[in-house]
Amino acid sequence: MSSVTNATNVTNATYINRITDTLVRDGLSGLGGLMIVGPKWCGKTTTAEQFAQSAVYLDDSEDGQNLVEVASLNPSILLQGETPRLVDEWQLAPGLFDSARREIDKRRRSGQFIFTGSTTPPQQRTAHSGTGRFSYIQMFPMTLYETGESNGTVSLSQLFEGSTKLLHSSALTIERLAFILVRGGWPGVLGLSEKTALGIPGEYVESLVNSDFLRLQTNNTRRDPAKLSALIRSYARNTATTVSLDAILADVNSSGIHMARATAENYLRDLRLLYAIYDQPAWNGSLRSRTPVRQAPKRHLVDPSLAAAAIGASADMLLMDYKTFGFLFESLCTRDIMVYGSPLKARVGYYRDKYGLEVDITVQLDDGRWGAFEVKLGSRQEEAAAKSLLKLAQKVDPDTTGKPSFLAILTGGKYPYRRDDGVYVIPIGCLGP
Repeated sequence: MSSVTNATNVTNATYINRITDTLVRDGLSGLGGLMIVGPKWCGKTTTAEQFAQSAVYLDDSEDGQNLVEVASLNPSILLQGETPRLVDEWQLAPGLFDSARREIDKRRRSGQFIFTGSTTPPQQRTAHSGTGRFSYIQMFPMTLYETGESNGTVSLSQLFEGSTKLLHSSALTIERLAFILVRGGWPGVLGLSEKTALGIPGEYVESLVNSDFLRLQTNNTRRDPAKLSALIRSYARNTATTVSLDAILADVNSSGIHMARATAENYLRDLRLLYAIYDQPAWNGSLRSRTPVRQAPKRHLVDPSLAAAAIGASADMLLMDYKTFGFLFESLCTRDIMVYGSPLKARVGYYRDKYGLEVDITVQLDDGRWGAFEVKLGSRQEEAAAKSLLKLAQKVDPDTTGKPSFLAILTGGKYPYRRDDGVYVIPIGCLGP
């Protein structure tokens, strides 16, 4: 594809619909610009192409460097074209952002530009935040619903509406689920052989460490790929936990690689700039008592396949190590719920207090409605999971936060049903937006 295209070259006839599509459509009908960010390979460009009428690709292998030079001398020329105009990997020429903001002010029309990027440029590289001109969407790798591996018959939005129907079972076996975790939700793997697809997450981690990380221009910090690899491995071993930075450092240093705390903080910042990791914040609602709530976030890699690749976990190994399998499964469930909840503007967190009560995932909407999930790979811990959910519901003050719209256990099982105590049991292979 040419680095500068018109509408006839943009739309992909084989496009798989994404949940983000609704957000993109809404964003283009509002402000003049739309920013789509997220990790590389998650489908940002392909999604943007479905809505763009023209495009410029700054990372084009043949002409990209020339376009970056043009952007530094005369950025406005690259913004001319049918709208919405896609500017792909805009962070390679940050000056385009300020030029687009000025164009939006002059044109006074919505839906002028779509900017996509897999790296956040330093704030000092742009003169304006884009507030009032650009809306923002963060994309993730594909959910099970988007890949077709969840039938989506249990809808998150319907759980909030109280109109859930439990009519269909999940087709996912535990073996298939292990494979999906190791393969990941990368759009490019769907047409590949299973053997080739399983190698993609490892290639992603290697590229992250030896290419993307080294190209970041955030400060003058010396970047050591060996240290970053060790940090990512420790992060992977602690996926879906509230492990402290001190514990991560101790883990890294025990491997024979010395890393100072400041270095670790800088590297984690870089991983966030690359959208490779994200934090799941603590949620406390409004409790009946003054029970102290833990505030440390849960740590996740952006896709559980990256964690599996970093620690060298195959699908067969996960089937032999259900503890690791369980943490990766929770991370997958968290990722999917964040995406399913995005059209609802949901805030996804978790609950844990000093008395040890923990609930894996909380979801709260702007209107105050909330629900909660416990994540259990198998059925053996169902009773304990239901007990935790009901206890949380008792702790939340119904006069201020309200009663939960739903309480549910997400599983790797087959059948959805509602227990006598009102708690839903939902296979991840049935959950959808």
